Amino acid sequence: MYVKEVTVKNQVGLYARPATYFIQKANTFKSTLWVEKDERRVNAKSLLGILSLGIIGDTTIKIIADGEDEQEAVDQLVKMIDDGFSEPPETNIGS
Repeated sequence: MYVKEVTVKNQVGLYARPATYFIQKANTFKSTLWVEKDERRVNAKSLLGILSLGIIGDTTIKIIADGEDEQEAVDQLVKMIDDGFSEPPETNIGS
């Protein structure tokens, strides 16, 4: 298991478009992923789960992974949050 704490810096937090980008990125990994806020843990690959946490700007959360690519998954998701969701994840849709 690999865990990192990160503060969501963008104004809207992990909501709507940023949450969608986050989930798309999370789904590229094989590991089981969770997001934890205030002792409440949800599946990081679930839009409803992420939205249910109500993560707004300046909120500190934990990204938790367990599996073969756990460190890479957490590090990339933390980087995405640190970068303020400035770029959508790469997808293979339409290629």
